[in-house]
Formats: sequence, structure tokens, C-alpha cells
Amino acid sequence: MKVVILCGGYGTRINDVAGDNPKPMVPIGPYPIIWHIMKYYSVYGYSHFVLCLGYKKQVIKDFFLSYEAHTKDFTILLGNKDVIEFHTDHDESDWKITLADTGLNSMTGARVAKIKKYVGKEDFMLTYGDGVGDIEIDKLLTFHRSHGKALTVTGVRPPGRFGELVVEGQRVTAFNEKPQATDGRISGGFFVASPRLFDYLNDDDGLVFEQEPMRKLVADKELMVYEHNTFWQPMDTSRDYKFLNELYDKGKAPWVKW
Repeated sequence: MKVVILCGGYGTRINDVAGDNPKPMVPIGPYPIIWHIMKYYSVYGYSHFVLCLGYKKQVIKDFFLSYEAHTKDFTILLGNKDVIEFHTDHDESDWKITLADTGLNSMTGARVAKIKKYVGKEDFMLTYGDGVGDIEIDKLLTFHRSHGKALTVTGVRPPGRFGELVVEGQRVTAFNEKPQATDGRISGGFFVASPRLFDYLNDDDGLVFEQEPMRKLVADKELMVYEHNTFWQPMDTSRDYKFLNELYDKGKAPWVKW
């Protein structure tokens, strides 16, 4: 089963951190967030990825074209560019990555429509290139296959914008900087889709997946929600960047299962 990742947007809200990089290349620790997302799926056995590229596509292409050099220690012999000795072992050797140019200004629905030829006639995973969580992918897939509808979306509780105080009387007993909201859900991505999803899409660059296609899926009773109650966090702002990196640096990142 292939994992389609939307990573072509401009990411204007995080420009102060991203600089010249597209948002999926903003780092958490030593690796870009897109690597964390891919690594998470691979833990569950899904290692064939289709990346929907757009803005700054060459930055993402260059990272994977030079993946060994970016991620491993190596020794080179100057004067002989063919002699490179890599030292550090990683376990991404089974990753198969299709890097697809889906257009500079394409919206999310159009990007998914344009990679149909790479997905084939089977179910596929779909997510965004800027969010991490501890979703149990195997249970998500089991749920999707149990109902037979065109699309499953992971419904998450959004992280709070402000610190949460847990109080007994007037004494604070706990403080959570980024609590998960207790009421209501939003789409956290981490979709599973039937190939019938493409019946709701077209390659018009202006097609936003989260608007007309989703509304039609709802009207046709083809959209189901998998409820996820624990960690989920997008990287939309510099504050999110700081928060995710602090979790990683402290060894408390819930999505790190490797």
C-alpha cells in the first residue's frame, strides 16, 4: 500500500523558521519533518511513498537524491568522486520514493488527482507533509476496511493554543503547555482512501481537497472518521517548531517509535 504525502504548499506561516526551505523540510532534530512522517509509516510496514511536490520541489528532490550524504558519516577521496565510503547504518534501504511534480500552484485536491497513475487501483494512505502524531496505523487501516467507504479521515483533538492549568482548589497540580482539546475534533490528515476517491477529484489546479470533494463525500455518505485521542501536532508556526523540537530533544516525542 502506497503512502501519498502532500508536500507542495508554500507554508507562508512558518517562513520565519523555514527560510528558503519548503515546510516539509523544516527540521525536527537532525531530520526534516517529512522524514519523520515517512519513518513513522515505515515502522508499520509502509515504505512506498509518493510525494506530491510543488513549491521548492528541488530542495526535496535534492535531499533524497543525496540521501546517503545527508544522513550518514562518510569518507571521500578527493580527486576521485566515485570513491565514497559510507559508515553509518540506517534502515531505510527498503524505502521506495516517487517524487511527483504536481504543479507550483496546485491546490490539494488537484495534487492528489495528478498522482493517480502512481497509486493504481488499490487503497492508499494519504497525509500532509507537516504534521506528526502517534496514530496507530494498523488500527486505522482495519477500521477503514471494516466500513467499505471511499475515505477515512483521522479525527483528532486539536492542541490548545495556551497552557492548560490543572487546579485543585487554588493550587496548580499540573501544567501542560500544549494540551489536547477535550471537545470537538478536526481533520488531522492520516487518511486511508479507496481508489474510488478519484471519482471525486479532478486535476483543475484550483481544486481544494478539503472543500468540494469532501462535501460531496459527506453528501454521498462516503466519509468515515477514525477517532484518535492522543498526540497529534502540526508544524504551522515557529511556536510549533520550537515545541516539536523540544519534545524530540528531550526524548519525549510520542511519534518516535524507532
